[in-house]
Amino acid sequence: MKVKTFGSATWSGGIKDGQGAISTKSGALTNYPYGLGSRYEGKPGSSPEELLGAAHAACFTMNLSRLLTEAGFRAERMDTSADVTLEIAGDSFTITLVHLTFKGAVPGIDQQTFDGLIARAKSGCPVSKLFNCTITLDASLVS
Repeated sequence: MKVKTFGSATWSGGIKDGQGAISTKSGALTNYPYGLGSRYEGKPGSSPEELLGAAHAACFTMNLSRLLTEAGFRAERMDTSADVTLEIAGDSFTITLVHLTFKGAVPGIDQQTFDGLIARAKSGCPVSKLFNCTITLDASLVS
């Protein structure tokens, strides 16, 4: 199986005064603004790191759902966030860390099985494989 999709971005102006817009094939984002202000200064709009965080959280959660299903479990609810850290490393910016936080309600699963599936979900997530940085994870079961 092969899946292809796309996202796109436009930009006009210089780095400090310019503005961009992000769009996705699905239309979930259509000309959504991004720029220096939304990336570094907390102004309205998105950033590449925010989008990577959302993509990583979604991919990890779907991968865990697949693993749980294969192991005979069904989650009642799973919530994942991905905090993406961007830092200056040398003369350029680098994503140095992604921290995943997961909370899930999975009836009937024991801690050892949960821990094993969580580790597999993290290492097997296609988005995790893209990052050349440290990926950490806090995971807990809730009822």
